[in-house]
Amino acid sequence: MMDQSDYLSHDATGLAALVRKGEIAPHELTAAARARHDAVNPALNAVIEFYDDAETLPDGTGPFGAVPFLRKDIGATEAGRLQECGSRLLRGNRSDHDGHFITRARSAGLKIVGRSAVPEFAFSGFTETLLHGITRNPWAPDRTAGGSSGGAASAVAAGIVPIAHASDGGGSIRIPAACCGLVGLNPSRGRVSGGPDGQDALFGLARAFVLCRTVRDMALALDVFSGPEAGDPFLIPPPARPFLAELAQPAPRLRIGIARSAWGAIALDPEVLATLDATAATLSALGHGIEEIASPVDPEDIATGVMGAFNLGLATLPALARKLGRPLDDSTLEPVTLRLLEQTLAMTPADIMQVFETLRRVRLEIATRTAGYDVLLTPTLPVTAPEHGLFATTRPDLTAAGYGQGDTSLFTYLGPFNVTGQPSVSLPLGQSAAGMPIGIQIVGPFAGEALLLRLARDLEQAMPWAARRPPLATA
Repeated sequence: MMDQSDYLSHDATGLAALVRKGEIAPHELTAAARARHDAVNPALNAVIEFYDDAETLPDGTGPFGAVPFLRKDIGATEAGRLQECGSRLLRGNRSDHDGHFITRARSAGLKIVGRSAVPEFAFSGFTETLLHGITRNPWAPDRTAGGSSGGAASAVAAGIVPIAHASDGGGSIRIPAACCGLVGLNPSRGRVSGGPDGQDALFGLARAFVLCRTVRDMALALDVFSGPEAGDPFLIPPPARPFLAELAQPAPRLRIGIARSAWGAIALDPEVLATLDATAATLSALGHGIEEIASPVDPEDIATGVMGAFNLGLATLPALARKLGRPLDDSTLEPVTLRLLEQTLAMTPADIMQVFETLRRVRLEIATRTAGYDVLLTPTLPVTAPEHGLFATTRPDLTAAGYGQGDTSLFTYLGPFNVTGQPSVSLPLGQSAAGMPIGIQIVGPFAGEALLLRLARDLEQAMPWAARRPPLATA
């Protein structure tokens, strides 16, 4: 059987290569993932279900052949499997069809072995629910793994799987990537289909992709999951060549706008700023021009637009509850979700139009204020992973307004680019004195994933992170 240290030392691309060469059997990867899950998941609560029949599932032969993979418990559906979206309202709910994302995952050879934890309806940057409990960070169990893809991030960082399904409507790939020391790309709007059910998820704010540990896994995953499907509402230029081939191309000389100031109410932690400056110095040494920029957007507009769109996403809950024959009260919804639902149901047509007008204005302001730059460089978060509960929907004492402060303080570098549709990636480029990961975000032009891949490759080589692993991943 495959040795655990060997399993942990490879990324998804490397594990698939071992299978293709015949050096390990596909079933060994599944067994290694199960053994790793059994060893660390009780301390993390990252995986809410490891499939009992995982070892009997067929092994694929694509570019990720037989690599264990987790499905985030919201978004992409998997026929016959539970999808509870972190909510007691959907306890026991099973999907009756595969989403396009799942079909592509299987075609690439990924073996879906379970589902990862999410906050209720993926609303929070903190993965903790009344249904499944708190998901913990393998770097420090008293700190959040982030959200809403917190279960995926915790599992990948701890080595249960090398790559996992994730999605991002206001930072939900990049927040956990920063908290857990991973590579987290939010692709351009339209790059990855959300169909057949969620082609326009959150009115175009949300996109599906993966969390992983290496740039080459990110590139190969883009090749696997990119491409239009029937009914997709957004058109995007196709890549000039396979994304994996971009890693052999040099990066052009770029003009980079760097955000060294806070874009919201929380000041930049000095260690985060130091990592940002070190990244800028590295890019400057590689020949790029660096220029400091002010925030291109009012954080209150992000709260109005992004939180408003999230609120509108709750408008379907009354019909869903009737279909399920369940109430909408504190027996099915968490305290903050209930307050947000009340806020949603009280919205007037004018309130709703204000949400979309704000989103329009944000797109225009960011486009005009950053037009002189090829890419932007920002912190992913202004601080390292906070303690649990700060903006969790489980808190009975947190008002809807208090909850919304997350978008105007902690997540202000992220939501703007969900609105614009631009691709952005969080890279684990630093570590605090206390040992916590520090993520730095690079934002590219629309449809500019190829450019981000080249920059990310250069930074991975110049500021390598592979040797930095959480204590649980080396135990």
